[in-house]
Amino acid sequence: MRIVIAEDDALLREGLALLLRAEGLDVVATTSTPAQFLVAVDEHKPDVAIVDVRMPPTHTNEGIVAAGEARRRLPGLAVLVLSAYVEQAFATELLVDGAERLGYLLKERVGRVDEFLTALHRVADGGTAVDPDVIGQLLARSRPDAALDRLTPREKDVLSLMAQGLGNVAIAERLFVSEGAVHKNIRSIFSKLDLNPADRVDRRVTAVLRYLESTLHQ
Repeated sequence: MRIVIAEDDALLREGLALLLRAEGLDVVATTSTPAQFLVAVDEHKPDVAIVDVRMPPTHTNEGIVAAGEARRRLPGLAVLVLSAYVEQAFATELLVDGAERLGYLLKERVGRVDEFLTALHRVADGGTAVDPDVIGQLLARSRPDAALDRLTPREKDVLSLMAQGLGNVAIAERLFVSEGAVHKNIRSIFSKLDLNPADRVDRRVTAVLRYLESTLHQ
């Protein structure tokens, strides 16, 4: 796995590089500005980019803009975005798009090495990884949905893990239940949210968005 890092905090940038190299991963470039990052993407054609949301010069959304441009230049590039805070609009849009090969983690998650590496590999393998703390904050900000009140606590746990990008096997392992139990919970979630298998939508993504849709306009 070839990785480019875009992070203006030198300590975090070099710490990430050391961590990933210690895991046998190939960090081909570390950069501190969006311009340097795009040059590195063009030059090295990485498999994954790890990008800070807020970068110079304004420290607003430069990292997100650069990540989008990098994916246009290199289709299929996996991007794991890091942020010190919950960037609500980006996190919600990530889920709305049902985006493949994209992840969003809070920087504090990097210190939990196993979780960070799991998210990195999930994104590199074509999945989506969203920080559970991000999901929790977005859910807390959402307006209530009456249909969601019908879900049991276990079904809500399953739905939250679905939102983090976990597949059924991973959800079963996290909740210490069988994969069959997870399938049963997901079927129940779809039924209670009136998501018909005949509908031409991704029911899994739509179920997650029922939690998050109201945050789009806040």
